[in-house]
Amino acid sequence: MPNSRYSDLDRPPLSEAALNRALVRPGSLWTGVTVVESTGSTNADLAEAARGGAPEGTVMVAEAQRAGRGRLGRTWSAPPRSGLTFSILLRPKVPVVAQGWLSLLYGVAAASAVRRLAEVDVRLKWPNDLLIGERKLAGVLAERADDAIVIGMGLNVSLRREELPVETATSLGIEEAACVDRDPLLRAVLREIEGHYAEWTAAKGDAEASGLRSAYLAACATVGRQVRIELPAEQSLTGRATGIDGFGHLQVEAAGERHTLSAGDVVHVRAVH
Repeated sequence: MPNSRYSDLDRPPLSEAALNRALVRPGSLWTGVTVVESTGSTNADLAEAARGGAPEGTVMVAEAQRAGRGRLGRTWSAPPRSGLTFSILLRPKVPVVAQGWLSLLYGVAAASAVRRLAEVDVRLKWPNDLLIGERKLAGVLAERADDAIVIGMGLNVSLRREELPVETATSLGIEEAACVDRDPLLRAVLREIEGHYAEWTAAKGDAEASGLRSAYLAACATVGRQVRIELPAEQSLTGRATGIDGFGHLQVEAAGERHTLSAGDVVHVRAVH
């Protein structure tokens, strides 16, 4: 049975029933977890479900994703069951101007959960890439679907070096993490998201009052670094990342001027001595 979902014993399948028993309970954010064998994009599937009225707290996990997307429209792929590929549906009742913090909140929660369970030093590259050292462990993509927000993550768990999509990536397996079991990792990430989301929504999206901004700064590897920001229209900006403003935007000092960026692809520049 070469194509059986059980053929690679190093990469066992997730149990939808077990995940629902663990995560869906009265008062919980999570209202249902669906695990599919394969799909084009969990974000696209959940966005369609959101437009159809799916409730907040819906989670979709794909054992394999055929048309995964990263930020800036990049494609993203990995062997079946080698990572955690999943999306969540949220309907935050906070001012729209504050909702830009959601993808940063997701990054903070995911980094915290993985750091605790896998015992690796996970940091964040603005806005929400998970790094170990300078290598990318996971990417996060948030998209609006009518009044809902869908956020997806691809976390490299057991990928081997020859399976990495790019040379600058890594996985928990490569980093010899304490945990490479996808089930407890997924539970930990979702529970961490639930806790941060509850605090943030209780503060009506105020990142300062909820502690989100300080938590983000504590986990961020970008602030304080020399960076190059790749901007639209093939432009770039090089300077020092000095902070994160109240909207989650990156502040950069370049040529004596302060720039505030809401989007852009960040490259950490090695210091020249």
